[in-house]
Order: sequence, then structure tokens, then C-alpha cells
Amino acid sequence: MRIAIFGGTFDPIHSAHLVVAAEAARQFHLDQILFIPNAVPPHKPGRTPYAQRLRMVQAACAGYPQFAVSDIEQANEKSYSILTLERLLPTGGEWFFLIGADAFAEITTWFRWREVLALVTFIVVSRPGSTYAIPEGARVLPLETLELDVSSTRIRAELARGEMPAELPPAVADCIRAEGLYGF
Repeated sequence: MRIAIFGGTFDPIHSAHLVVAAEAARQFHLDQILFIPNAVPPHKPGRTPYAQRLRMVQAACAGYPQFAVSDIEQANEKSYSILTLERLLPTGGEWFFLIGADAFAEITTWFRWREVLALVTFIVVSRPGSTYAIPEGARVLPLETLELDVSSTRIRAELARGEMPAELPPAVADCIRAEGLYGF
């Protein structure tokens, strides 16, 4: 089984996350994309409580048979990729790590990053023609996506102004309304 881990704060998850995951599955013949919301991300503090972000990711992924959601990081003090990988890899399969070029550019700042490089093949999502450094020993498959001008930062700002962005999957918009998230 070919499985890609797709971690992040998902604060909130939006349509570009789903498009990228679906394209990675198609292009690299992945059997599953495992969405893993970070409980306590070391590089990007979460603004919304973990349980609410997890529910939004579950709602967004519900209609996609190749997508699964894991709460494996919920109890971690900090969400370090190496610790998650050490728990997942013994279950078998061929593992990939779906990541944006901006986050991959910081890979050498990650906790035990050399070990992470040794365990997975990275699928690095970037805009067509963009470049990034690849550390020695890293296995990288580039995924050049369509211009997806969507960011969680912009979405949070729109929600705070009382606007419901079109880039939010309907199930995620429903969660935000029901729980009064982001000042909406």
C-alpha cells in the first residue's frame, strides 16, 4: 500500500488542501492520503483548538474514499514528524510525505530531520517553475500544482470580517457556523 502523510495545522482546512491531496494520489498512484492535523505544531502555533480542527478535517475528507484522517498527534506535547513516523511506519506500506515547498524549505530546522529524510519520499507541492533546495539524502517527487491562490491566513481574516470564503468545503463551513469559529 502506498500512503502519503499530509500533516498541517489545517486552521482551517480548505479546497486547495483537498485538490493537492487528490492530485498527489492521482499522479503518484497513492492508495491513501492520511491527513494528520498537528496538535501542537512546533513551527506554527495553532490558533484554533485541536479538537475543532480535527472535526473540520474529518468533515472535509468525508466524501473522498482515498482520504483518511488520523488523530495520532492529539496527545503529543509537540507534533514532531519523526515521532509520528516512528509510530506509523511499522504498520507497513510504502510511505510518502506530502508537503508544501515553503515547509520543505525549512526541513533542516525540524527535530531529527535527517531521520525523517531517511524514512519517507517527499512529495513537494510547489507553484510551477518554483525552486527549492533539496538536502542531501532526500528523496523528492515534485508536484507542480495549478495556481491555487488560497491560504488559511486569508480565510481566517475573511471569516473574522463575517465573510464565508468560497474556498471552504461546505462541510467545513457548516462546522465553522455551528461552532462559531474564527469570529464567524
